[in-house]
Amino acid sequence: MGYLDGFKIPILQMGRRQRVTVPYPEQKAPVALRRHGRHVLNKYEDGMEKCIGCELCAGVCPARCIYVRGADNPVDEPVSPGERYGFIYEINYLRCIHCDLCVEACPTEAITETKLFEFSFTSRQDAIYTKDELLVDDEGRPRHLPWEDWRPGEDEHTSAWMRATAPAGNAAFEGRVAWSGELGYGVREPELGQEHEDPAPEPEPESHGDGPDAHDGGH
Repeated sequence: MGYLDGFKIPILQMGRRQRVTVPYPEQKAPVALRRHGRHVLNKYEDGMEKCIGCELCAGVCPARCIYVRGADNPVDEPVSPGERYGFIYEINYLRCIHCDLCVEACPTEAITETKLFEFSFTSRQDAIYTKDELLVDDEGRPRHLPWEDWRPGEDEHTSAWMRATAPAGNAAFEGRVAWSGELGYGVREPELGQEHEDPAPEPEPESHGDGPDAHDGGH
């Protein structure tokens, strides 16, 4: 290969029309509704926590990034509706692969995921999210930490993936509400299932040309 052959590709690209890119970080590309991002721990509409400390999410996690310990609910001031609640809940995001198996394994829909995927850490301790950081606030919104780059809409529809997989692939259960309400959002509407028919495409306008092909069918 000659000394100048390496300049061939960039020189040819200079004369072509360049693709339009998103001016990141000032602007983000649209994020999918069911994107697997940073987790949240949800609450019921009455403010009680959904997590019952069953540790199923930790047991199913292939990366072993979740640590959960349950405790008996205080009799006078119960934290969750069940007999137990999640006393300790931690996620190590240096290990998490965002597979969403924890969301599918949770029997109470306590853990779901937001669409936030851009968050960096300056220390190992910051990468280990505790229950105080994962639990939603009094309005049902995720807590925004200093090193997280939140954009409008990324903290909404946190249960989209859970609701999409609720029928477990059985079309007979499409459209049925099989999940509980969430603090700040109530009972979310079901998503359109696989039996939903997409709107028919608009017909293309017929050609009324005066050429010979318009009259003899192109023959």
